[in-house]
Order: sequence, then structure tokens, then C-alpha cells
Amino acid sequence: MSELRYDGRVAVVTGAGHGLGRQHALELAARGAKVVVNDLGGDRSGVGASAGPAQEVVDEIKKNGGEAVANPDNVATPEGAQAVIKTALDAFGKVDIVVNNAGILRDKSFKNMSVEEFDAVIAVHLRGSFLVSSAAWEHLREQGYGRIVNTSSPAGLFGNFGQANYSTAKMGLVGFTKTLAQEGAKYNIKANAIAPVAWTRMTEDLLPADFADKLGVDQVTPLVTWLVHESNEDSGEVYTVGGGRIAKIFVAEGPGYGQNTTLSVEDVRDNWAAISAGEPLTVFKNVGEQMGPLIQQLTS
Repeated sequence: MSELRYDGRVAVVTGAGHGLGRQHALELAARGAKVVVNDLGGDRSGVGASAGPAQEVVDEIKKNGGEAVANPDNVATPEGAQAVIKTALDAFGKVDIVVNNAGILRDKSFKNMSVEEFDAVIAVHLRGSFLVSSAAWEHLREQGYGRIVNTSSPAGLFGNFGQANYSTAKMGLVGFTKTLAQEGAKYNIKANAIAPVAWTRMTEDLLPADFADKLGVDQVTPLVTWLVHESNEDSGEVYTVGGGRIAKIFVAEGPGYGQNTTLSVEDVRDNWAAISAGEPLTVFKNVGEQMGPLIQQLTS
């Protein structure tokens, strides 16, 4: 089968100085994309800044015969996000691919979590993805093409002790992704999200040490690389990926219970089994579809 190539494409990868982002940038460059390697260069809690990590990845790409430029701006600020995209436009004339990967951790049990610790994580993961995508959006629309990948997490999809800030941001990215997919559809802009499980400096305290080799970042990048390829037609989807396994995550609704008279709390109690039933599940493409059963009930 033919090799997937990205010749002529310009990719922006945030948080690409280490871990998953670094691997995404290296792979896209190796397959012909011109890459903007963004990284603030701080530690995993978001403290500090250095142009070094991004530049090191760029140097490696160039050593391997690829094209790349470094960007050390902060994606959590409007000015920083605009500067990331401007770097792509100034260096390569356009932007085709956005991989929102930048993130930090401020783990703390909910009872001990400060407002600052909550806001800081939301700012990078969720606000940063919004700001960078927003800065690129006009260009993607004008050219009638774009591929966006947002980095969610199993912690966002299913919750995780000590990560109220992180899980909130990561689940927010699911709704963000699905909305971008709908608004970008007529402009050939595809947006998808991944929920990776990989051994990185972000997860080294969370995953068993003996899984480090089996959960390499190289097990995640192939999915990202596929989702940003021009031949990928799927959009608005979420996939978990890691350790050689990929699976689609579904937001689904059970059959539920309804009646044409106003519900009382006793009605809720007496029909709780039907309300909580998990089969059959229905996966809706948008809010309009999800409201279908309710509209049908109201008009019957």
C-alpha cells in the first residue's frame, strides 16, 4: 500500500518540545509536512519558560532533512496563540493542520485544589486549544481545508482522583471538538480528539514504571498522523489510544423514560430502572438528533 505523505502541508503542533507533541512533530516532518514546533519550555506544572525544547526538536527535524521552525509562545494567551499561527504564516505561507497538545498538570485532591490551580490547567489545555484553533480558523475556512486534533484524556472521559482541573479541561475538549466538526464541515475542516495513554513526563507518576516501554509515545502518533491526513473523512470523533490499541469513544444515550404529563419526583422514583437503562444505546451526531425523541414525545 502507498505511504501516507504530507508534502505541501503545514502543521502546527503545540507542546511539541517533549513527549507526545515531539513525536507528532517528528513524524509529520518525516512524511513531508512543514512543521511549527511550539513549546513554552516550562516544567510540567507550567512554571518557567525556555526556547530550548522547541528548538531542539526543530534541529532534529532539520538534521533528518525536514523543514521546521520553533515557536516558544504561550498558547494560553490570545497574543501567544496568534503568534503561533503567525509563525506558520510567516515561515511557510499557510497553515493546514493544528494539533493541540500543550498541557500542564497541577494535580491535587478536590478539597485541597486552589482556584489558581484549577484555572491554570483550564487555561493551557482548554483555553489554549480554543485560542490556537481560533487563530487558525479564518485561514482554514478561506482555503477550504483543515485538520484539527485536540488532546483529551481518559481522565476527562471517565474522571480521575486528584484531577478535577485536568479532567474538566479534557472533557471540555470533547464538546469543543464536536462543535468544531459541525461548524467546519462545509469548509472541509475535520476536527477530532484523542484520549491517549502514554508514558511521558506528564504521566510518569501516574502509570506503572514497568509499562514505560509498552506505552511509548510512538504508539499514539500514528492515530494523530492519520486523523490529520487529507484522506481522513471522519470528524467530531473521539478515540482512545495507547499501547498498540485504538478504540472509538462514544457519547451515547439510553432509551430513557417519558410521559405526556408533568413528571413528579414520585414518577422519577417509580421509573428509575427505565431511566437508568443502558440498552439500547443511541449515538447522536448533533443536538438536533438528540432532541428527536423528546420532540416526538411532545408532539405525540
